[in-house]
This record gives sequence, C-alpha cells and structure tokens, in this order.
Amino acid sequence: MRIGLLTDGGYPYATGESRLWCDRLVRGLAQHEFDVYALSRSAQQEDHGWIQLPPQVQRVRTAPLWAPEDDGHTYGRRERRRFVAHFKELATAVCTEGQGQGEGFADALYGLAELARERGGLYAALRSELAVRVLESACRAPGTRRTVHAATVPDYLAFVDQLERALRPLSLDWYGADCLGAVDLCHAASGGSAALPGLLAKRFFGVPLLVTEYGVQLRAHYLAARDGELTAPVRALLAAFQGRLAAEVYRQASVITPGNTHARRWQEKCGADRAKLRTVYPGMEVDRFAAVGESVGEAAGEGDGSSDPHTLVWVGRIEPAKDLIALLHAFAEVRKEEPQARLRLFGAPVQGPEARTYLAHCKALAAQLFPDEAADAHAVGDNPVSFEEIGGPEAPELADAYASGGVVVLSSVVEGFPISLVEAMFCGRATVSTDVGAVVEVIGGTGLVVPPRNPRALAEACLALLRDPERRERLGAAARARALELFTIEQNLTAFRGIYLELISHSPVQREAVNADGEPLPFARPAEAYVPCHWSGGGTASGARTPRWADRPRLVGALTTAKEARA
Repeated sequence: MRIGLLTDGGYPYATGESRLWCDRLVRGLAQHEFDVYALSRSAQQEDHGWIQLPPQVQRVRTAPLWAPEDDGHTYGRRERRRFVAHFKELATAVCTEGQGQGEGFADALYGLAELARERGGLYAALRSELAVRVLESACRAPGTRRTVHAATVPDYLAFVDQLERALRPLSLDWYGADCLGAVDLCHAASGGSAALPGLLAKRFFGVPLLVTEYGVQLRAHYLAARDGELTAPVRALLAAFQGRLAAEVYRQASVITPGNTHARRWQEKCGADRAKLRTVYPGMEVDRFAAVGESVGEAAGEGDGSSDPHTLVWVGRIEPAKDLIALLHAFAEVRKEEPQARLRLFGAPVQGPEARTYLAHCKALAAQLFPDEAADAHAVGDNPVSFEEIGGPEAPELADAYASGGVVVLSSVVEGFPISLVEAMFCGRATVSTDVGAVVEVIGGTGLVVPPRNPRALAEACLALLRDPERRERLGAAARARALELFTIEQNLTAFRGIYLELISHSPVQREAVNADGEPLPFARPAEAYVPCHWSGGGTASGARTPRWADRPRLVGALTTAKEARA
C-alpha cells in the first residue's frame, strides 16, 4: 500500500511536534510505502534539516509556509472574474455566522484550488487590491459578525496575508497523477493546512483521507490568536476561517483519529460525525523507562538511594501554561506540614524571551518563599526548591528525573495530551495532577486529580501521598500497568494498521491499469478488489487482517456442490 503522509511543521524535519510519532508510524509499518508531503513553518526548521528516513519513505516533497511563494503568474480578465466569484463566496462564508455557509465555503475552496491548478497565480491574486476590496465588501455586508464589521483596512491586509499562507497548499504542484494521485491513502498528521492536500487528492482523484489530531489544530489557533499581536477583527476572521476549514476536513475525512477524548469533544463541536471518530492514543517508548518502572517498590522509597520519598518532582516545558506559580505556593503549604519535603523542577532548555522571563519570575518567587535554610550555624544554607535541566549532572536521562522523587506533580492550567504524566506512569510513579485537557482520561483512577489554579487542593493531595508510602506504591503500580496497556507504540501501530486496511477495502482508488506501452490491461485486478466488505478479526504473522471475501470462493464452491447433489 502506498500512503501519502501529510505534515505541517513536523516530520521529516528534525524539529516539530509530529516528528516523533510520524517516524514511529513509518518505521513500524514497514510493509507499506510512504510518500511524505511536508509544509515547513520557519527558516530555522529547514536549517535544522531532516531526521534520518527509513527506506520505506519513497519520496519527500516540501513547501514553506513562511516565505513568499509567488509563481509569477497574473490573471487575465476571465480568470479575475473566476477568482472574484470564488473569493467572494469564501469571504462571505467566513464573515457570516451560521451553519448554512459551510457548503459555500467548500465550493469556494475547491473553486480556488481548480483555478490555481489550471492557471496558477493564486499568490498574487490573494494579496491584490481586488481581494482586499472583496473582503471589505463581505465584512460590511448585512448579517456579518459584529467584531468583523468593525474591521479596517490594516485588518483586511493582515487577514489576507494570513489567509494566503493558510491557502498556499492549493497552489502546490502536488496534485498530478504521479504525485498525490498515485497514492492509495492520504494520512494527514493534523488538521488545518496539513489536511488541505488531502482534501484536493480526494477531490481530484478520489483518494480516501485519514486525519489524525493529537492536539486539535483549531484549538491551537484559538490559543495562538490570544497573544495580542493581532487585532480583534483579524482574530475573529482567522477563527472563522479555521472553523470552516476544520468542518470541511472532518466532513470529507473517511476516518478521524483523535488522540484522546478531549480532542474528540473538540472535533464533535466542529461538526465531526461520531461514526467517523476512533480514539487512537499516541504510542510512546517504554524501554527508556523500564529500569525505573520495574523497581516500583524501591522507587516508592524502600531503600532506593536514588529516590527520595519526600521529594515532589515536576517535569516539562517551563511556560506560563504550566502554572508553576501555583505549584510553588502549594509547596509552601506542604513545607509547613512536612519540613523534610523538597521540590525538584526539571525542564528542557528554556527558549524564547517569554519563557526566560517566566523562569526568572519563578526563581525569584521560590527565593522569596523559601530562603536558604541551614541545619545549624556552621552549615551551608540550602533551598528546598531546585530548578534543573534534563541532561544535567543530576538527571542525565529523562528517566532519572522521574526516579528522583516519590510523587510526580502536574500543575497546568492548559494541557492537551499530558505526555509527562504518561512517562511518570511508565516509571511507576504516583501522580498529582490538575483536571485539564486529557488528564483524567490518561490517569483513569491511578492518581489524584485536583482543580486547576487551586494551590491548597494541590498541597493537600501531595501531602496525602507523601504521608502514605503504601498508597504511593499501589497507585504507581496501577499507573504503570495502565500505561503499558494503552500508551505503547505497539498499540498505536496495531490501530493504524487496521485502519489503513479497512479504508482501502471500503474506498479503493479506481485507477486504470496499463502496460508498459500505456495500453489498458483487462482483468488486471481481481473482482474481489471491487467488493466492499468488512474485515474479520483473524490476523496474520505480519499483523494484516484477512478480508471476509477471501472465504467466498470456498462458499460458492460449497453451494454449487450442494445444488449438484440435489439435482
């Protein structure tokens, strides 16, 4: 089977959110061929290069979303009329509320795609004065959103700039019979712009589309739009566009695989059909945490010199969404009850001015709440809170960070799929978490969960586990068993292997088979290839499932024999 893997800002680049699970998917399904179609997000990402690709990756096509991509084409009068008609329909759908605009948005999107495929020139047209005038007319029309109605010319210019980048996949040369037209299935690693090539492959060639979202793209756009760089009308226009695009992606996808129930609820709110939704948890490496996880009893504080049962551990990226401020205040309450308690914060190297400012603020608060303490007048003072980097001398490996304490804490106010919690579960650690994102779904009763932004509740839960080593060990063992059942790479690969085969059985791409001279080949495909069917549960050594129609020749033969016997 030939898979078109569609990514945005990730695989095959060495940086990006989807690179790890995509690489595991490609390497784990070695019986299939993969063509990768990747959108890059920055010059820095391209400078870092690609990861090493396995041999089953047959082709890689890339396109930047961050740099101007003018093909040099401009439209004549006829093409301008076509562009105005389609862009006006798209702008009206974006500016107007109501579900009835969904079909208009889809018609406009595919109309622009066909125009770009035939004539090019979409880059210049979307950034033209004509596009701005059409957008202004749509924003000022009766019935538009109140926030959009207040937009000004700078807002129109900012929006069309963002819109051109989002629609840039429409202008790519990926839609030939030898490119996306040659694959059996398109698998989009996220929604949004990454899924656009999949929409067009289905539109032009009938290729089925599978969409996987471990973090909902629309939610990410909503959160990113709150950074204050864009005005309210531009944020409203972008949110409306992304909402319309998400609804069309979900409508056209044959199967949608959210990474957790939290993502699933977002997809349902955006119009995804429940019958298409199948939760597939992300697969994570177990081996790197095996040594720590297999010594759960010792890790709970029963004689393991590397683990301190009085230590709370936090692991993650240091950023405001993790709410380390609340964690520090909670630990202040813990110290009042348990003077021996310590808090170790392990983070990846800080990047960006916002993260550095937040880290400095957290360190200043820790110094204020916990002045250096000394056992007596001759001892050196020590702070019970430490900020450490993963890979440092105290924690050269990620597993060492989790092994250093008895309880792992997550204090986030915003979270998608909590990877650090799953890692702690693999290590057999009891956890205390805030009720955000998919935390409750991941924990499943094997840890304590408290409301976010509630330092007192967080402190009480931490104290409950610090004071009860047997409960810590019991919860840690249950957490490890749950993680091994649900969150391994093997379960992830098994799920996608079955989905791939099912989609091909239900929606095979009908292509004319030809010989070396380009002449049609009659009977090139067996009749069974055109029979829609369900797949039985019986497996093979390679993990592939046997279709039910494989037993039909024997059944037909048996019926024929029975008829002859009656005759």
